[in-house]
Amino acid sequence: MSIAADSISCVELCRAVAACKEKGCRFVTITCVGADSAGAELLYHFDRELALSHLRLTVSGDEVPSISGIYAAAFLVENEIQDQFGLVFTGLAPDYRRTLFLDGQESPPPFRRDRGPDQGE
Repeated sequence: MSIAADSISCVELCRAVAACKEKGCRFVTITCVGADSAGAELLYHFDRELALSHLRLTVSGDEVPSISGIYAAAFLVENEIQDQFGLVFTGLAPDYRRTLFLDGQESPPPFRRDRGPDQGE
């Protein structure tokens, strides 16, 4: 299945998300796809009057600007993505630093693609 989404860059992310909020869109969630050492793809999902819209962000590297300053509810899914995929959201508040679902021990993110053979691949 393919999702029609507007592609944006990290520089454009906060401006595009703020525009969604100004239009009266409700933040739904963020989907993370294909996280590895080269980066990841994030899909930001919004709803307005039962119509979904999506933003597609291709990240090279591990850092992504947080949108928690625009939609406070985003802090939960951003912390989950940090735990499970190893991305880092800059400006995230509150930032659980990979302890929202994990026990805080140094371990590779469970859903990151570039885990070695001894780490479940």
